Amino acid sequence: MIGVEERDGVVVVRLAHGKVNALDLELLRTLIDTMRGLADGPAVVLTGTGGVFSAGVDLRRVVAGGPDYVREFLPVLSAAFLAVYDHPRPVVAAVNGHAIAGGCVLVAGCDVRLMAAGTIGLSELLVGVPFPTAALEIVRSAAGPAIGDLALTGRRCSPDEAVRVGLVDAVVPGDELLDRAVARAGALGRVPAAVYALTKEQVHRPVRRRIEQWAPVDDPRVTQAWASESGRAAIAGYLDGLARRT
Repeated sequence: MIGVEERDGVVVVRLAHGKVNALDLELLRTLIDTMRGLADGPAVVLTGTGGVFSAGVDLRRVVAGGPDYVREFLPVLSAAFLAVYDHPRPVVAAVNGHAIAGGCVLVAGCDVRLMAAGTIGLSELLVGVPFPTAALEIVRSAAGPAIGDLALTGRRCSPDEAVRVGLVDAVVPGDELLDRAVARAGALGRVPAAVYALTKEQVHRPVRRRIEQWAPVDDPRVTQAWASESGRAAIAGYLDGLARRT
């Protein structure tokens, strides 16, 4: 589900869950536990497997699980995004392929973002459901003014375009991706841990304040939308459309 290995003094955390690393309760809880367990360790590289970083939420599980699954799932989804975003040690994303919806948010939550292939973007509105507050604010922290276009169109960016809008920092060749990510993480990891953690906390403070302010207001409405009959019908229709195109 998640692989963890040490490489040149850096911990590589690799999503390896099914064909597209779809985010379900089990993967998210494992990611949360993994990141928390590395809080006092070396710098981290977060990457995927094969041609996919993560295709986002496992929508089939949402439809099958119904309202009870949604109510359990969405808080864990936000907690996983924050486990990456709030991690006190350096976190570098090695985006090996498509990073869609929740996959895009995980990338945006990393301190440095390198991308080799695939597309990246937010697609929830195309699915027919809204975003948890933490997801939007984390992407806003990376993409700045581009958040409106990304969120309200659902478009997916190529690696080069992702650099232009701020979703990623650099495009690197696929055969160099992991080495470059490990080297960047290792360099950041040489900064004294307490200094890095405090500076990161200071940089993230406005984002965390917005999340703390608005999540109690917005997230109940987000959950209601996902759990409603119309929300689940929209998700099912989106999945049917995907199936017809493949």
